[in-house]
Order: sequence, then C-alpha cells, then structure tokens
Amino acid sequence: MTKDIEAIYQAELKQADIDHHTPTAGAMTGHIVANLVVLANKLQQAKWYVNGPSSFELRAQFDTLRQEAVQQRDELGQLLIAENQVAPTTTAEVTEYALLEEDGRNKYRTADWWVDEFVHDFDKENMFITRAIKLAAKEDRPALGQFLTTLLGTNNQHIAELQAWLGKTPRAGLDDEDDD
Repeated sequence: MTKDIEAIYQAELKQADIDHHTPTAGAMTGHIVANLVVLANKLQQAKWYVNGPSSFELRAQFDTLRQEAVQQRDELGQLLIAENQVAPTTTAEVTEYALLEEDGRNKYRTADWWVDEFVHDFDKENMFITRAIKLAAKEDRPALGQFLTTLLGTNNQHIAELQAWLGKTPRAGLDDEDDD
C-alpha cells in the first residue's frame, strides 16, 4: 500500500510540474487556492493587530473577509477535486504556489497600510483568476470558469470598498496608467 501511495504521489508531482510549465486551469487555480490561504492568515493578523480610531470597524471587516477567504478556499479546493485536479494542501505547496506574502513585522503597520495591502492582494489574486478563467474556457471547464468569474467580481467589489475607505477610486494606483 505504501508503495502505491508513493507512486501515485510521484505521478502527481510530475503532472504538477508539467501543468505549471504549460499552465492549465487547474494549475492556475491551485495558485489561487494557495493565495487564499495566505490571505486568510494575513487577515487574521490584521484583525488581531490593527490599531487606531478605525480599529473596531476594520477588525470586523477583516474578520468578514477572512471568513470569506476560508470559505472560498474550501469551495475552490472541492471544485478542483471534482474537476479531477489537485488542490494544494500542505504548507510547502502553499509556500511554493502563493504570490501573496506574509511578514511578522506587519503587525506593527498602520490601519491605512493594511487596507492598501489588501487592495493590492486582491488585485494580485485577480491576475491569477483572470488567467484561470481564460484557461477554463479553453479547456471546457464551465463550472470552474463560473466560480472563478464570481470570485473575480467579489474581489473587484472588495477592492472598490477598500479603496473608498482610503479615499480613492477603485483602480487608483493599480493600473499602469494610474502609475504615470
């Protein structure tokens, strides 16, 4: 039995390497799942450590966003498995596939910094989501594409709300033309 498990796992690793060099919807969605894990951790940290006059409001908002990220990760992982794909489930896989970054120093950041950081995190997630949507369409995976399209809309709404909190328009500082 142990030998069978090792053979299956080695085949999974080989396929994952292939899928990440020639991206598939499943591989790209694995990055999204990993980013959701990191996002949930960052939101927890922010909830615990945010300070200042808006801390009560932000703690509630960060907790809502954290709960949503955990639920999205779970649903997306289940969808990947239903699509006969593999979801990242270990810390090593999350570390390898996530683009979002954590840092223990962040607990000392300002409320404005946290909000701006989450704006950029949702925007980074959207980069993977838009790629995965295109790949899902190409691979005829409509259920995956539908879930990802909804996730993209949800992230865009969060970006707009967080940017408004900062007194900015939804895409301010995110698009190339805004950086000029």
